[in-house]
Order: sequence, then C-alpha cells, then structure tokens
Amino acid sequence: MTLVSTEWLNSKLSKVKIFDASWHMPNSNRNGHKEYLEKHIPEAMFWNLDEHSDKDSPFPHMLPNSDYWTRMLWSFGIENDDHIVVYDFSDVHSACRLFFSLKYFGHQKVSVLDGGMKKWLKENRPTSNEINKDIGKFSYIDKINTKNKYKVSENFDWIKKKRQIDDNIKNNLFTLIDGRSRERFEGKVEEPRPNLKKGCIPGSKNIPFQNCIDAGTNTFKKKSELMKIFKENDVDYSKPNVFMCGSGVTACVLGLAYFLITDKNAVIYDGSFAEWGKK
Repeated sequence: MTLVSTEWLNSKLSKVKIFDASWHMPNSNRNGHKEYLEKHIPEAMFWNLDEHSDKDSPFPHMLPNSDYWTRMLWSFGIENDDHIVVYDFSDVHSACRLFFSLKYFGHQKVSVLDGGMKKWLKENRPTSNEINKDIGKFSYIDKINTKNKYKVSENFDWIKKKRQIDDNIKNNLFTLIDGRSRERFEGKVEEPRPNLKKGCIPGSKNIPFQNCIDAGTNTFKKKSELMKIFKENDVDYSKPNVFMCGSGVTACVLGLAYFLITDKNAVIYDGSFAEWGKK
C-alpha cells in the first residue's frame, strides 16, 4: 500500500513502525522537531531530514551513503521486513522525501499516511508526547539486538546527477519536471536560499507540487485528477521523466503522484536547483 488512510493507521499503531518526517522551509518560523515533541502520532519516531542527509555535501538534503543509512535505520530499531508508515505536519509534504529515500535504499514495505498529521488532528485521533530519547542515536545500536543487521540495496538509477542534467539540456534524453512554485520557476521571485540564480533549467517543465494535493483534506488528489494535471503539462509516460525542485524534497511529491499514476518508480535530480542554480 503506497498510501494508507488515517483510519487504517489508527487500527495498526502497534503493528507498524511510524516516522514523523516533518520539515519546514527555513523562512517558515516552524520547527518540525519541536512540534513533534509537543505532540505526535502514538509510537511515532522523529526523522530529521537535515540531520540524516549527506553532511559532506555543500548542497542541502542530498542522500547519505549506504553505510550511514544502514546505521541510521539500525539505530531506530528498523528491520528489513518492517512495514514503515511515514507522515508529516508540513506544508511541503516532506514525508514523501522519506518515502522515496527508504525505497531508494531498498526497503520494500513503506507507506505514506494520506492527509498526514493535519488530517489526523482534524479527525481528533490520539496523540502523544512520549519519546524514547535513545531512539535514533547511533549510540543506541549497542543497546539493541546486535543481530539486526539491516541490509540496504541501492537503486542507483533512481537518482540523476548534475552532469546528467547538463547532458540532457543538449541531448533531450528525458523530461525534467520541476515541482517549485510557478513564480520561482519563471524567475519572478528570488529563491529562498542565498546565492542562487532565478529561473529554471532550460527545457524543464513546471508542475507545482501543491497541484497534486487536495487543499481541503491534505490528501493526494484522485488518480484521474493527477492524470489530468500531468496531461495538461504534456507529460509523456512512455518516455523517461525526472523530477526536481529546490532541494529534492517536494520533487518527491511529484514522484509519488507519478507512481500513483503509472506504477513506475520516480527518478529524482537529488541536487535540484540548490545545486544547478548556484551562482
């Protein structure tokens, strides 16, 4: 199940592993971890996007290496056959980034809570402020079952690098679809991160990620509606499509919508405009 409902999760709280992947844009004046500490879905563990990205990269939110990912999931007590449900309390739907990351590293049973924390709270479902302070710390590995040797299997072809993007500008090997706002894509406003050019990558298309989400319910739109959005933007499912945004987060919203339509795994330009648009 790619998407699970709030009703379904409420009946499975003790049978799945749950991650709160809330992340907010730097200019939002919100703190995902602080909000998690105040209240979260019972049994949920907090996954910090900034913390669990490649710290050696000059660009934000790049995927870490497989060794780090293995140790990170191990520190959360995750096993390969666990069913993981991810959600967020974010306007940027950051749970989709964790969904993509888990699938990229080969985890099979991963679902996104459709509607996220907003829908959960709107329906007055249970919350908690209880946490295990050791969970998610690498020092915790020594305290848990050392037989849990989590194994990753990277899907390297799900990621594009800058050289491939530059080559595509010349040779049109795939369609690049940008999930940023129309104003950012058209260069009418400055990027929220410093030292970036305005505008877009030549030849790319624009589908703002918010277009895939029902504003009233915070859930993904129906498959027929998603298909209409992609059709209006001349997306050809028979050809390779690659998704990007500002830093590879909301690109994964488009990627998940694409999967819901086609059953094809998304390909993401991981560096996105934070890398390509650098002055």
